[in-house]
Amino acid sequence: MTISCFISCYIVVIEIVNQRPQMRNLRRSHMNQAEPQFVYHLIEAARYEQTIAIGKTYYPPTYETDGFTHGTSNPEKLLGVANHFYREIEGDWYCLRMTVASLAATGIETVFEGAAPVGDRAGDHDGSDGELFPHLMGGILPAAVLRVHSVQRGKDGVFLNIHV
Repeated sequence: MTISCFISCYIVVIEIVNQRPQMRNLRRSHMNQAEPQFVYHLIEAARYEQTIAIGKTYYPPTYETDGFTHGTSNPEKLLGVANHFYREIEGDWYCLRMTVASLAATGIETVFEGAAPVGDRAGDHDGSDGELFPHLMGGILPAAVLRVHSVQRGKDGVFLNIHV
């Protein structure tokens, strides 16, 4: 590789990085904010019960595609997130409550970033602008879960209430 090719590649990378200042600033801005009290994760009840039964780490179905486990730190956003991403998935659901500390105690780093797609579903749901969401750099061990909350759904699949 010639020096001019190296410099050109470097300039292209810098330009790409500079085109994403909002995401970079969102991620960086959290470092100066107080840590949210809780991290929530919505999960199909059957998947969580299976995880508990075998005592292993839970990875959501989109983990390989997304590269992390999605979470929400603002309980007011839970219904919007649930109805945007999971309304079509039938069955009972739970909402897991954790903290950054309980996740870290099981070896999971939590990074706060702007909204991201879940699998092939865009992350542009109502209320996602300017919100930082916890992205867990790994799966969820049952030991990290502090409480399991019930989730109420309508017959049409709409998430009606998450009892947090």
